[in-house]
Amino acid sequence: MNRHVNAVSGRLSLRAPQRTSLEILARVAETVPLTKERDIQQALATIQSEYPGVTNFEREFPSLCFALATGVGKTRLMGAFVAYLYLAHGIRHFFVLAPNLTIYNKLIADFTPGSPKYVLQGIAEFAQNPPEIITGDNYESGRGVRGDRADLFGERDVHINIFNISKINSEVRGGSAPRIKRLSEYIGESYFEYLAGLKDLVLIMDESHRYRASAGVKAINELRPVLGLELTATPHVETTSGTVQRFQNIVYDYPLSRALTDGFVKQPAVATRENVNPASYSPEELERIKLEDGVRVHESAKVELETFALENDAKRVKPFMLVIARDTEHAGALQAMVERDDFFSGRYKGRVITVHSKQGAEEKDETVARLLAVENPNESTEIVIHVNMLKEGWDVTNLYTIVPLRAANARILVEQSIGRGLRLPYGRRTGVKAVDRLTIVAHDKFQEIVDEANRPESSIRMETVIIGRDVSDRPQGTLVIPSHVELQLGGHQSTPSAASGEGGRSAAYGVGGTGQPAVVFETPAEQLVARATLEAVKQFQYLPQSRDLRKPEVRAELVKAVSAAIAPVQSEIEGVTESPSDAQVAAVVAKAVELYVEQTIDVPRIVVVPTGEVTSGFNDFDLVPTAARLQPVADAILVHGLVDNSRDRLVPTGQAIMEERPENHLVGVLIDYPDISYDDNADLLYKLAGQMIAYLRSYLPDEDAVENVLRHHKKQLAQSIRAQMDAHRWEAATGYEARVSRGFTSLRPIGGSATAGEGARPFRQPVDDPQYIRGVRFTGFARCLYPEQRFDSDTERRFAILLEDEGENLKWFKPGKGQLNINYSADHSYEPDFIVETSTMKYLCEPKRESEMNDPVVQSKARAAATWCKHATAHAAEHEGKPWAYLLIPHTKIVSSASLQGLASAYSVTV
Repeated sequence: MNRHVNAVSGRLSLRAPQRTSLEILARVAETVPLTKERDIQQALATIQSEYPGVTNFEREFPSLCFALATGVGKTRLMGAFVAYLYLAHGIRHFFVLAPNLTIYNKLIADFTPGSPKYVLQGIAEFAQNPPEIITGDNYESGRGVRGDRADLFGERDVHINIFNISKINSEVRGGSAPRIKRLSEYIGESYFEYLAGLKDLVLIMDESHRYRASAGVKAINELRPVLGLELTATPHVETTSGTVQRFQNIVYDYPLSRALTDGFVKQPAVATRENVNPASYSPEELERIKLEDGVRVHESAKVELETFALENDAKRVKPFMLVIARDTEHAGALQAMVERDDFFSGRYKGRVITVHSKQGAEEKDETVARLLAVENPNESTEIVIHVNMLKEGWDVTNLYTIVPLRAANARILVEQSIGRGLRLPYGRRTGVKAVDRLTIVAHDKFQEIVDEANRPESSIRMETVIIGRDVSDRPQGTLVIPSHVELQLGGHQSTPSAASGEGGRSAAYGVGGTGQPAVVFETPAEQLVARATLEAVKQFQYLPQSRDLRKPEVRAELVKAVSAAIAPVQSEIEGVTESPSDAQVAAVVAKAVELYVEQTIDVPRIVVVPTGEVTSGFNDFDLVPTAARLQPVADAILVHGLVDNSRDRLVPTGQAIMEERPENHLVGVLIDYPDISYDDNADLLYKLAGQMIAYLRSYLPDEDAVENVLRHHKKQLAQSIRAQMDAHRWEAATGYEARVSRGFTSLRPIGGSATAGEGARPFRQPVDDPQYIRGVRFTGFARCLYPEQRFDSDTERRFAILLEDEGENLKWFKPGKGQLNINYSADHSYEPDFIVETSTMKYLCEPKRESEMNDPVVQSKARAAATWCKHATAHAAEHEGKPWAYLLIPHTKIVSSASLQGLASAYSVTV
């Protein structure tokens, strides 16, 4: 196991394909000397023996291509390469090639400490002494030269040179030498000569397919680096005859099909309008329809992203739509159309940028600035129109909708369109379709794209989206619904509504409307203190119960926290002319605490941890052989003369020491791992070792070759076995203990979509078509802790009526994501539909279709929830609280004559 690979992978949080790439580099660096004095054909043979895909370096030095799909993270992998080669092999000089100005500027930013996407963040060795960044714009100053010749900027361990190959290509036209080869008065020679003289220069080529055969690269080849590392998502070039020629030096291939399967990129989808017939429209009419439907998909994605961020307390992501135009004239006409007053009420005026090659310098600079800031949630751009200008390097994560308006066949349309939009804003899929999806709006090419994606050889499987069915064709916005206590304490501030046509972020609840609480704190000073109290209460959630906030000693601490919070801002609040006195602060805090306690339900945060002796082991499984075909190594002993640098090889005449069983080579390494017990796992270890040896025998010529590979590569082989054992590990404890990390949790706002012109309806009013109930807002509740609620089924609505009609004192709400964190499996959590508190009990309630009551997943959730209730009841008993129970209720039993107590007596789940 390579400790440097582990360290870099952990510190940079590498994904599996990135780590595999780093492991391959580590293996290559172990087997091929990183020097200029090596036999290049021998190096090729050595690498090819383990990685058969490498048949030719295609350069005069060892060069390997890592073909990783767009969105997997090639730039971070570059950082990992730099860190590993420095830490493990002392490599200090790197030359990074960018294909164009956009990527050039991006790479400079990504390798600069303090930038948002700094690729070496977490590498301790670079924290105090970051690499020196030398660029095509500053190299002539001499900052990249070490020693006493021109090191004007102080010595740094690592130098990273970043150059733009397109600029070098322009300099060598007509046979001229590139500027980097010209004599520098600061250096005394050309910077190119200086770099070529370095003994540890590594060349890293980003998007190498773009410039493989260019004149600039031919000049760069003369640097004779010790190693070349190519990164691209497109490991092939198109020849002059039109044929596609695949790279011959691909050491690792991770295509888009695998990235989609593994969930590292968005899921692409193609959208059309329901029942649309493109042939019925003129080209101009169809173009406008596609643009309008693209905006509808965009606004739907915007709502879903707002809701996800709100429900999961995640960063806000502002999506944008990309429109692909035919030419610059077409792009200008499209922008004029989109910014007209009759296009979605003019709300995209000023929110569109156009990118093409014919823009003037000043206009282009402004466009590039807005383009680079398009991920910023506060930047106004929502639509980008481009003419074949946005290719590799524009690595945004918030592109969600693409409207191609340039003629192309289905395959080219998909391949050229989706590449820029596959990156995920949260670094992983969320499980929410709209958040994980990139949509191409293509009415006239819809079926063609679907057919192309369904071909067996296609690397992309497309979802389908029907506008008017899957995506609303009416204006949408996000509605943020705070709890009653947040409204009363003034903790929720209004923002404009996207649904209302104002083009803002979301709609927010105010105070005093139907079903909403009246204003409690009237003056600005009181409202300031009340809001600060609501925020300060979060610091006291470690208390067993919210009613402990009433205790004098806790109240005093709360008043102190509120006073400290309002001091810096009270002079800035309109209407606050003088500071409230200590007595006034204390009075408002006391009143706010009473409202908080009365209008919330204490839901403890419970964590279950093992106690006593913890035992572990591994379940039986079959090994999946490693992909590398390791080869025998010559057993000659190398003797190097320290004075004359001569080399001799001593070839042994006797046999190496043999193990009694070949499996012992691997088992001996495996039992060195601290968590693998030989006594408890001997049978499994020998089985897995035997399966690995069977794999070696499947391609090696004889037993001597197998023995050789085991002897020389046993650590790598054992590491492969160990990695697979981790997936089959089990752990058991003498017992488990529930620990309460919080006695209560503040109610969070509920997020959801809202359609323009549609208000909330009374909760007793049924929906004509229950299948659309999820899109309906209900209000008018007297016992709910929120002024509005949404329901996933009409059964839930009828259960809410049952709760509202209960005679006793009762309060309830529907919890959002993360309110309870009940895990029913290692990877899945569960939130019951309702949380209810009566005068004597607290309930988690799950109305369920009767036919699903015995479903295994439903039962797993029920057991987990009942276990949670058991622990919550134990916690409550220690602090004179109410017991908890979990109710799993068949939908047929939720009728007007039923009562909560009757349902509880019949459908409580216990463990």
